[in-house]
Amino acid sequence: MEDANMSLLIKRPITVRVIVTTRWKEDAQQQLQAQLQQLDAQLQQLEMQGQRAIAEIQKQSIIPLSSQAAQQIENIQVQVNQKRAEILERKNQFLQQIQQVQLLEIDQEVVQNVQLESFFRLEKGDNIVNKMNVEIVIKDNIVEDIRGEI
Repeated sequence: MEDANMSLLIKRPITVRVIVTTRWKEDAQQQLQAQLQQLDAQLQQLEMQGQRAIAEIQKQSIIPLSSQAAQQIENIQVQVNQKRAEILERKNQFLQQIQQVQLLEIDQEVVQNVQLESFFRLEKGDNIVNKMNVEIVIKDNIVEDIRGEI
């Protein structure tokens, strides 16, 4: 095989940049609000499940509660508290993201957290860094620009 014909087909990540518009800000905030509502629903469900599990243990136990039953209740409370803390942390992250979106200026470019990939042919003599750095710029769901070596 000749060296001149050697090439590789390589997968690369593509950075997606969004030009901030009023519409994009509204859509982003609505998506984040929907995620907050899901987390609120998860919190409610978690609380109800914890209360039901504790009530079931209390119902099956003799009063006063045995040390085993008390330990089971304490374990449930610890698990509920840990899960509640995780959900509240995620909720706080979404609230911070909403605030960040509100602070963005119109026509500012921001990197969107989207996973896109493409393939490219790499040949001897190519600059791999240049070939790996490709970006798509989007404004209101329309591709405005493709940057980098395609």
